[in-house]
Amino acid sequence: MSDEPTPILQITGMTIRRGPKRLLTNVSWTIRPGEHWVILGANGSGKTSLLSTLTGYLTPSKGDIALLGNVFGESNWQELKKRIGVVSSAVRELMSPHETAIETVTSGPYGMIDFWGKATEQEVRESRRILKRLGCGELENRPWAVLSQGERQRVLIGRALMAKPELLILDEPCAGLDPAAREHFLQFVQKLLEAPDSPAIILVTHHVEEIMPGFTHTLALKGGKVLAMGEKKDILKTTVIDQLFNATTRLKCTQGRYALKVDAVGGKRVM
Repeated sequence: MSDEPTPILQITGMTIRRGPKRLLTNVSWTIRPGEHWVILGANGSGKTSLLSTLTGYLTPSKGDIALLGNVFGESNWQELKKRIGVVSSAVRELMSPHETAIETVTSGPYGMIDFWGKATEQEVRESRRILKRLGCGELENRPWAVLSQGERQRVLIGRALMAKPELLILDEPCAGLDPAAREHFLQFVQKLLEAPDSPAIILVTHHVEEIMPGFTHTLALKGGKVLAMGEKKDILKTTVIDQLFNATTRLKCTQGRYALKVDAVGGKRVM
């Protein structure tokens, strides 16, 4: 019997077809406890399709996907999905403008938009604790309409954490944030990565500047296939980035933060 802990997520030989088109081809990927991953790729690389399988919106045409040892098709995926927290711009756009921050966080375990239920005192206390942990306790009674984009992202993370997920997906969470708000949010993400009780975190992005030091591994997708994956230090190299974005680039890492300069795209010099 193996002493290795059960993987958080294990995907084996997964292919997704829609009609004649392949969205993903033969993807295998494992997330182990203690790992935090970045999914990096250009638009159309397959990032959205991969996330859609994890959340049950797309069914693999081939291969297996298991969450905490429970295999898709053999387990109640609707129940398993509750163990995955998702923060995305799509969720952000669905929120009711009148719902307060604490109501949004409280709705997490119910998976409800525009929460209409009656929260218990314990749920309210836990929501308040999470908001304070996220550094936005003062937002408790503010409606969604008056929150900044950065505040909204924090509240949505609180909503996801309220359900006590084993896996938290941040799907391009910095979209729409100005540079200062983006950096403030990323510093918050770094603190979350460092927390001893943090769930496994997946960041989906096409900006290397958003990859914080706390992320441990990188999955690089191109054309629906795995271009490279492994420890961050082995994947975030100019040779991989050039292939990933079909460009000539210069990648620099300073104190765990990355910066990218594009010199040429498709053989043409950037002016």
